[in-house]
Amino acid sequence: MNVIEKIKEYSLPLILGVVVAMVFANLWPELYQKIVYTPIAGEHINFNWIVNDVFMVLFFASAGTEIVNDLSPGGALNPIKKAVTPLMATAGGVLGPIAFFFLLNHFFGGPEFSNGWGITTATDIALAWLIARLIFGNRHPAVSFLLLLAVADDGIGLIIIAIFYPDPRMPVEPGWLILIVVAMLIAFFMNRRNVRSFWWYFLICGIISWFGMHNAHLHPALALVFIVPFMPHEGEAIPCNDPHGAFDAPEGTTLRSFEHFLVNIVEFGLFFFGFTNAGVGFSEISSLTFIIMVSLILGKTVGISLFTLIADKALGFGLPEGMRSRDVFTAAIVGGMGLTVALFITESAFTDLTVQGAAKMGALFTVGSSLIAFVVSKILRIQKAGEDDYFF
Repeated sequence: MNVIEKIKEYSLPLILGVVVAMVFANLWPELYQKIVYTPIAGEHINFNWIVNDVFMVLFFASAGTEIVNDLSPGGALNPIKKAVTPLMATAGGVLGPIAFFFLLNHFFGGPEFSNGWGITTATDIALAWLIARLIFGNRHPAVSFLLLLAVADDGIGLIIIAIFYPDPRMPVEPGWLILIVVAMLIAFFMNRRNVRSFWWYFLICGIISWFGMHNAHLHPALALVFIVPFMPHEGEAIPCNDPHGAFDAPEGTTLRSFEHFLVNIVEFGLFFFGFTNAGVGFSEISSLTFIIMVSLILGKTVGISLFTLIADKALGFGLPEGMRSRDVFTAAIVGGMGLTVALFITESAFTDLTVQGAAKMGALFTVGSSLIAFVVSKILRIQKAGEDDYFF
């Protein structure tokens, strides 16, 4: 394995981005704010906007390709009933932390903290995906399980923000969501017309979907997730007649070609995601810090594990092939990382900077769930799947 592959396997760009952000935010906070938030074009386009509203569209698209592959014949989540369990686990991963938050806030907090419940529903998909791959290996079904859970969790998070934490300056305009439906219909007809180059889906349908979410005042990061399932992902790609090869799909399916196109952009671009979102200045710690931290780590662990158990044993939907109860428990702990997404919700939940700072520290401390997950994986003797190990 060469150096580039090692860097990608351990998501070193993301880790480095988080570390650099923490250093800058605490040693040179003014410089950090200037780099991230200084307008580049117009009033609203800055480095933060480029990373979170543009680059993260590619990241979620990459996650979407993984999910579609897992839902396809032979995948870890196929037949479709196997996806019911991780989706039920998502519900547990949302309701569990909320219950823990209100319980802990009743005994150790106060009414001034009550608006922070939404912070505890978030799972940081980038970090969770990284840690899951490090613990289980890329081919383990637990990674697919956690990925679907995290993407669905983030979708719920967008709904929570829109309903419970609306920006009075930019209220949600649901009428614009019709553009997403239009984009999906276009993608559907492209698929039926045997359009095999991913560029057409990406440039036409993706942009229409992005504008729909952006103009509806919803975070557009999930724009391509609605389009990816329509990309052909069975059979061989059909060569394009373009003499310049501009839209010629490489060998393999359209979805696989798109996945190959994204992989390096996403892996190395995660440095900027980490740098932009993890710049938390160390501030005063209050009871809210620990309420947020415990609600995320314990709430996610209990909620995901319990609802998975119900789906598996009580309702009979079962677990993905090759996945065991110990894998579920470990994955649930990993799901307790709410760092960057939780930070985003924190800014909407609290206007008091002191309270906001304490809440952000709680979100920051959830990174510790990764260490807990590593220790638990060793105690439970989780077997890491190698590149040549297939569970599906």
